[in-house]
Amino acid sequence: MKKQRILYVSQEITPYLPESEMSLIGRFLPQGIQERGREIRTFMPKYGSINERRNQLHEVIRLSGMNLIIKDTDHPLIIKVASIQAARMQVYFIDNEDFFERKAVLTDAKGKEFKDNDERTIFFARGVLETVKKLRWAPDLVHCHGWFTSVIPLYLKRAFIEDPLFYKTKVIYSVYGNAFKKSLNSDFQNKIQMEGISLEDVAVIQKPNFIQLNKMAIDHSDGIIIASEDASQEVVDYVEASGKPVLNLKGQEEYVEAYSDFYDQILES
Repeated sequence: MKKQRILYVSQEITPYLPESEMSLIGRFLPQGIQERGREIRTFMPKYGSINERRNQLHEVIRLSGMNLIIKDTDHPLIIKVASIQAARMQVYFIDNEDFFERKAVLTDAKGKEFKDNDERTIFFARGVLETVKKLRWAPDLVHCHGWFTSVIPLYLKRAFIEDPLFYKTKVIYSVYGNAFKKSLNSDFQNKIQMEGISLEDVAVIQKPNFIQLNKMAIDHSDGIIIASEDASQEVVDYVEASGKPVLNLKGQEEYVEAYSDFYDQILES
């Protein structure tokens, strides 16, 4: 029997970023699932604050070199990879000089959110899916962690749905409390457009704030995980009203088995 393939797309993973609720799950959940006999791939953004030498990142030339167009501007896609030896796990990084060279994550030194975070998240989402296509690695399930991954369910269920690699792929979105304060660029709804995406698909993004991005991700996911005690109540209420399968893991320390069982539930549905 073919091993089930789980693709993890995470906003944060330790040790590349400081320990947090999300970065710890991003680090240990894929390892735990891999140890239970599933095949995994893991992606995150290559923020400029990540020390490439210390973490032994190197570019994967055969995967790099594609240009992604966002609002008529070409942005070269660079793929890097590093290994977490203790977990026998590789992490792929989505990089681009315009979006990820600055020595920061999502805010500047004064805590001000970057004005191009909208294009950064679009570039990241498309970069992940285009790289998976180049790898010719068809995931049975994609598990997205954090608002920075919120475009991926939309793209999988609309723009990439006809691709043989993705047409059977199920999507799970994990809800966290890592809210950003200001809305993204008001043109976000137009920038995320790709063939296959209708205005109805993105109607919930009238004002591209944290709540609405989560709602968009929920609309296009097959299952939802409430992964944080700090999750917005409005988002939690939206999840419950969606009628979709939900796993509520707020504050639970032993979670890998629960995630694995939830994957089974979604894959069998």
